[in-house]
Amino acid sequence: MSGGFRSRSKTAAQQQNAQPSRVTAESTPKKRRQQKRNSYSAPKQRHAHRRRGAVVKDPARETALTVIRAVRADGAYANIMLSQELRHRHLNKQDAAFATELANGTVRAQGFLDAIIAEAAHRPVEEIDGDLLDVLRLGAYQLLRTRVPQHAAVSTSTELVRAERGQGSAGFVNAVLRTISRSTPEEWDERCCPQAAQDPLGALAYRTAHPRWIAEAFAGALRVDEDSAELAAALAADDSRPIVHLVALPGEATAEEVAAMTGGDISLLSPYAVHLIDGGDPGRLEVVREGHARVQDEGSQIVALTLRKAPLDGEDQGRWLDLCAGPGGKAALLGAEAAIAGATVTAVEPSHHRANLVRNACEGRPVTVVEVDGRDTGLEGGFDRILVDAPCSGLGSLRRRPESRWRRQPSDLADLTRLQRELLISASHLVRPGGVIAYSTCSPHLRETEAVVRDVSVEAGLDILDATALWPEWAQSEGAQHVTSAPFLQLWPHRHGTDAMFVSLLKRPVSPSVQK
Repeated sequence: MSGGFRSRSKTAAQQQNAQPSRVTAESTPKKRRQQKRNSYSAPKQRHAHRRRGAVVKDPARETALTVIRAVRADGAYANIMLSQELRHRHLNKQDAAFATELANGTVRAQGFLDAIIAEAAHRPVEEIDGDLLDVLRLGAYQLLRTRVPQHAAVSTSTELVRAERGQGSAGFVNAVLRTISRSTPEEWDERCCPQAAQDPLGALAYRTAHPRWIAEAFAGALRVDEDSAELAAALAADDSRPIVHLVALPGEATAEEVAAMTGGDISLLSPYAVHLIDGGDPGRLEVVREGHARVQDEGSQIVALTLRKAPLDGEDQGRWLDLCAGPGGKAALLGAEAAIAGATVTAVEPSHHRANLVRNACEGRPVTVVEVDGRDTGLEGGFDRILVDAPCSGLGSLRRRPESRWRRQPSDLADLTRLQRELLISASHLVRPGGVIAYSTCSPHLRETEAVVRDVSVEAGLDILDATALWPEWAQSEGAQHVTSAPFLQLWPHRHGTDAMFVSLLKRPVSPSVQK
């Protein structure tokens, strides 16, 4: 079962696609008949958002619930929805931090929470009304994964439901959460978690809130056994709340200046990275508002800088290409580097909306945005440096996109890897002899990383370079940040504190006749 959960609930994919029935009766059988009459007589609602502008008594939890509900009902992205809600509601720093923890944590732990909710409610979660399930997840997360007092987690969740749906639904939520609160997290593990002795991967997937297939993919990429401490550390880090990374854009500010202005810490990996330990909304920072720095995971910075540092055969003529540029973070960093080097960047993005995001991100830099498909650009070849930051499963950024782990399925990989190969083949036709291509994904899955690179390198006649050699101060060391994936550079949250970014360097060899 996905995630290794031993419960009555269905898989995450089934939960996502199932049409929830309107069961809002209390969990005790003798009260269901009367409660069913009450609940079914009410008009059915797809999801009951609180009216904007209404008095908010619990702003942090109401914000979190709005995000959780939008993710489930509308397919929203948690990070985008949360940012919008925080700006709209004008929460103070403490409430914003609490809302962020509740929203992201609840969405991230969905499968783990659903297994316990199903046991406590004595029914599969797909039989629970969606709006009530949102609140149950929010309350269960507080009971099982935070230090919020039990009475506060139960009572605030019950009041959220009572305000929207009345006493009957509130009674059901109260009963389920009180059942959960009577047992410790360890006791719930005994009921819902696979036995580690018989199924170590299932137990690990359950405890770190990962679908089983993703835990298997991590084990494969790390090349470790299913019961290894390394895999446990990787999944635990992937289940943790990430800190915000900024990139100090070259030519605009240094990392030291950004750190001084924000109170952040300078990183040991990217020379431009600053870590914001205290959290908060980075969009409110003056250095970000003025365009001197951007929010960007340090792993993404390493990808762009690996391309910039890669050695060429022959002189760099200053023609650089970003073949998958949207939404523009890496293009902005490449554009800042290009401005210093006297180069130009052509940024390819087929989506008009995302192309505009690239234009906004790269404003004032030598970047030209072209709205074409990266597989058939119509561009003249001869580029010195090409970045192929290919669309992927996103398994490497699950910390920052918590809903993705429950949306993605193994069946997604077939179409993705086909697209990745086509984009890399296209890049091989556009790079000049002696030029380099950086192929990257925000996924460590071997089918999306090494398999694609090795297949295309043979088909297109490209040489694979050692990307780790460009970062000898940490990638090739024996310290905690060392890399064991040479010639490929595979980053990990538990080793490097970054998203699990993958990057490979490929070079178009110069023919002997040209060398002469």
